[in-house]
Formats: sequence, C-alpha cells, structure tokens
Amino acid sequence: MEAFPQFIPILGFFIFLIISSYKRSKRNNTRKSIKLAPQPSGALPLIGHFHFLGGQAHVAKILGKIADDYGPVYTIRLGSCQALVVSSWQMVKDCFTTNDRNFATRPNTAISQHMIYDNAGFALAPYGPYWRELRKLVTSELFTSQRLEKHKNVRNSEIKSFVNNLFLSTLKNGDRTSTIDMSKWFERVTFNITIRNLAGKRFSYGCKNEGDNEDSHVHEAIKRGLYLSGVFVASDFFPNLEWMDIGGHLKAMKEVAKEVDIVIEKWLREHVAKKKIKENDGVKEDEEDFMDVMLSTLSKDAETYGHRRETIIKATIMILMLTGSESTALTLTWALSLLLNNPRVLQAAQEELDIHVGREKRVEESDIKNLRYLQAIVKETLRMYPPGPLAGPHEAIEDCNIGGYHVPKGTRLIVNVWKLHRDPQVWSDPHEFQPERFLERHVDVNYQGQNYEYIPFSSGRRMCPAITFTFQVVHLILARLLQGFDLSTPMGKPVDMNEGLGIALPKVKPLEVIVTPRLSRKLYGRNLRDQLEDSEVA
Repeated sequence: MEAFPQFIPILGFFIFLIISSYKRSKRNNTRKSIKLAPQPSGALPLIGHFHFLGGQAHVAKILGKIADDYGPVYTIRLGSCQALVVSSWQMVKDCFTTNDRNFATRPNTAISQHMIYDNAGFALAPYGPYWRELRKLVTSELFTSQRLEKHKNVRNSEIKSFVNNLFLSTLKNGDRTSTIDMSKWFERVTFNITIRNLAGKRFSYGCKNEGDNEDSHVHEAIKRGLYLSGVFVASDFFPNLEWMDIGGHLKAMKEVAKEVDIVIEKWLREHVAKKKIKENDGVKEDEEDFMDVMLSTLSKDAETYGHRRETIIKATIMILMLTGSESTALTLTWALSLLLNNPRVLQAAQEELDIHVGREKRVEESDIKNLRYLQAIVKETLRMYPPGPLAGPHEAIEDCNIGGYHVPKGTRLIVNVWKLHRDPQVWSDPHEFQPERFLERHVDVNYQGQNYEYIPFSSGRRMCPAITFTFQVVHLILARLLQGFDLSTPMGKPVDMNEGLGIALPKVKPLEVIVTPRLSRKLYGRNLRDQLEDSEVA
C-alpha cells in the first residue's frame, strides 16, 4: 500500500495519453466525415498559397486559372487565413441567399484601418447595428429615386459642362484634328458629379494650374487609394508582420489618408460654419449636399457605436469618393475603348440615337429607356470589365455549407466576378464584345443582384447601394458623347486593352481619341464667343 502513491503520476500520464488519443481519433474521424472544398497543391509552409498571387496579372485572372483546374469552388490558404473562392452562379447564389447573413461581415483589413478611419466607413465596417444605420442613411439620402431626382440638376449641369468643354477642345487647333485623353475627361466629370453631391465642390476643367488645384490633389490621392485598396497587403494575412510593412503599402495608405483627410476636414469646417450662420440668421438650407444632411442627422456631441460625428462624416465621404467616381470613370473608359475597337457597334449606337432622339436636341435622361442598344453596350461592358473583378471581401460569421462543402467560421469569401462573367457555360464566346447578347438570350438579365450569373455590383446585403445612380451617370455621359461627337483613334490603330492592377481593372495606357463634333454649334452650350472667353482649355 505504501508504494501505491508512487504510481499515481504514472497512472495519470497513461490516462492523459488515452484521453488525448481518443480526442485525436475523434477529431480525425470528424474531419473525414466533413467534405471540404478542394485546395490547390503547391502551398508552402507559413505563407500557404500567397506566392500564387504575385506577378503582373490581375488577381482575378490568377484565381480564374486555378478554377480551370480545381473547379468553381475551392479554398486557398493565405498566411493565417483561409479563403473560399467561388466563380459559378450556383455557388454565388448559395453564398448570397441561404448564407447571405452569414457572409454579411467584412474582415478587418489594412485599408479599413489606415485609410477609412479605423473601420468607420460603412462599406468596410463589420456587420452590425453601426453598418445598418450608416447604410440606411447613405441609401435614403443619396440613392433613393426621390433623392436621385432631386440631384438631377447636378448630373445634368456637369455632363453639359463636360460636353461643352470637350467641344471647345476640338476648336483650339482650328481645322486640325487634335487627340484628347478621354480617360482624364471621364475622371473629371465623374469626380465633379460625386464631390458636388457629397460636399458641394467641383473641379475646374480649364484651370491653367490644375496640378496646384486642391481638388486635383485629392483626386490624385483617391486614385492612389483605389490602387492600394486592391493590392494584397501582407499584414492582412500575417498580422504579426505588420511592423515590417512589406512593400510599403501601409505607409502609402497613411499618406493618402492624411492627404485626403486635410481636404475633407476643410470642407467639413466650411459646412459647419455655413450651417451655424444660417441657423443664427434663421435661413433654411436651399440646396443641401450630403455633408449638410449628415451634419443635420447625426447628433453633435454623441458617439455612434464608438465613432464621433466628425469621424463618421469624414469616413463616409472618403469611402464614397473612393468607390464612386473612379469606378464610374473606368466603366466609361472601357465602354468607349470597346466601341472604338468595334466600329460596327459604335455606328449602330449612334444610329439608335439619331432615330430615337435626333440631332436637333440633346439626349436627356428620359430618353435612355428607349435606347435599348446603348443599355446593352453598358451591360456588356460591365460583364467584361466589372468595377470590382473580385467582389468586396466577406467573412463567415459561423460555420456553414456552400455547395455541399463545409466552410469553417472565419473563412474569407472571395467571389471572382471576372471569372463568373466569362463562364462559357453561361455566356457564348465570353471573351468577345457582343452587346446583342443582352437583347436576345440574356435580355431579362439585370444588374440588381438577383441574376447570379451577372453581378457587376455584387449581390446580397453588402452589394453596392449606388447602382441606379451609377447607371444614370454612365448612360447619360455615354449617350451625350456618342450623340455629340464622331470618335476615332489616331491613325486608325486599335485601342490597347491591357489592364493594370488594383481593386478595379484600370486601363494601363491612356485612351487617346480624335473627337469631331457632329451636331450644330448651338447644341453645345452658350454663345460660342462667350465660351471661348470664359474657358482656357488645358
């Protein structure tokens, strides 16, 4: 009996081994019973498949090639994170219907921390009451049909100015044709529409010192921010390496954030001062922009789910500028590039305008509903060049099942919209520009997120709230351009369609176009002499 206590530690050790062995066996049996999505071979220790995403090709194309080998749903390991990549409409439907709420949150990323005021921007904020309140405010005050109608004059005046200044630029060399960088013109008009709606500001077309212009600086910073939001930041997948700032992306994000914050802060102070003066004078706001609305709606001193009013306003303006104007300009750039490389389609679009609108009046928003071929051109452009080739990042709140595969909690969801839109089982000749497909086989397909084979603005709870606004702007600008001008390329050469890197699909080379007026001068604006005196075309 005296020796028995000596055996207690040994007995305990054996019991521990038996329990551990049982748990390990149970865990292995559980894993065998769970069906996991296929995973590409070639993963490396620690980094996983991270090295697959390097090189000059866009990430959407790289992931699309992997799908050719492993199917429309597979998993990749990126450092400490696991991601589910989907690219078929069946899997997309499963994600955004049955599992929509489970994938409604966003992962915590470097851009949301360092550029969007520590997750205060609603588009990148985690799922919850803060996101719901901000999205509701943004949608109701910017993107409802009533609000869009109320701000119709902003769109009309900026697009009219765009056409008028473009017309003036064709006259500066007399009878000689001049080449115009249409990429920049699209950026200017969409940026003006955006910042006028948000903050009542605008960019000067003919400013001699455009490089010194405050809005020009913030516009260029936003372009850099758009690029940075599409790069794979190492610390998003290797949090312990954030201090190293591999690639310098975090430093660049902070610089962009600081540069844009200075301008937005100035705008905010101006709005607060103006509001105070009008309140003291008992004067009611005549034409409110979104910053005015937010100042009136959000309580002055209270915090909203941990964020101060000023932070919420600046973060919201930042994210709307970041995701709004530049993506719209890119859509217009790709649309015109495709038209120039397909003269038959370009001519058919102009003939449609001549038939339904004529050449004696400017095309208006009310005419767009009759321009079915123009609408098909925009749809086809968004199919081939979606604003977000990879839908915004999602993260599983709980374990779930996608297409029969088990998806653990915390898995990131990557929807490859670029690959989805080029699925040969859905789209015949998917790499060809064929607007007619939206007048024939795919005539009933829309962009509202319910046709899961076509989701240029994503789908589900986190889809883009500005769809109607974007389509109004793109259709009217493109219609006014095609109605007002004959368009061709220098020496008849095809447009270079090489794509760059970033969250969108930026065009690498500027879109240089020869622009020739095709309407009578009276339709381009005020008296020509007054225009020439008031404008200095850069």
